[in-house]
Amino acid sequence: MDADCGLPGIAAAIAEPARAAMLCSLLDGRARTATELAALAGVAASTASAHLGRLARQQLVECLPQGKHRYYRLGSPEVAAALEALLVVAGTPRPAFRSSAPTSLRQARTCYDHMAGGVAVSVLQTLLSRGWLLQEGRDYDVAEPGLQALAGWGIDVAATRGQRRRFACACVDWSERQPHLSGALGAALLDAVIGRRWVVREFDSRALTVTPQGWREWLAPLDLRPQAPA
Repeated sequence: MDADCGLPGIAAAIAEPARAAMLCSLLDGRARTATELAALAGVAASTASAHLGRLARQQLVECLPQGKHRYYRLGSPEVAAALEALLVVAGTPRPAFRSSAPTSLRQARTCYDHMAGGVAVSVLQTLLSRGWLLQEGRDYDVAEPGLQALAGWGIDVAATRGQRRRFACACVDWSERQPHLSGALGAALLDAVIGRRWVVREFDSRALTVTPQGWREWLAPLDLRPQAPA
């Protein structure tokens, strides 16, 4: 009965056209700012803020504060599944995400002291899917199988954990709008791949280049291959 009572509120939140447009734009798994969602929905910023508040109260979206930005993403995989089912019924195609980031920065770059870009996002997804990292909200911990894998990359997990900072956490990627790894573990990963010449820094730029050795020794064993950004 509780679910029955809650259903009308959720249905009403989804049914408003601007809110529906916002939710559908988040189906690609990428987070977006309120300004971007306002533009996608064709509403003013103040109106978008009110809509996002309504969606957040219904737990259809969650807010990810990061520095001066506030990103929004779908509240759970169950929300995504429900929206997908409704889109099938409606016969509506899923909207595609198009990044405006320069190609040189989109594939790999630094984000303060850790690695960002498509490569970093893919590495984090692989670490999670293989069970090497475990997710706890916006934080991560290293599972037993991950200890050996990370040690093989030259990362001392115990020493990294002992630092006086957040150990491992999600950082919303500027170009990909999906999480990459930050915190002490993210910094240790960047140091390790640069130290092994798997990745090199570009001169006078945040861009990073994965070397042929890096693709061969680091990313290929993770079943990752070079890809041109979409």
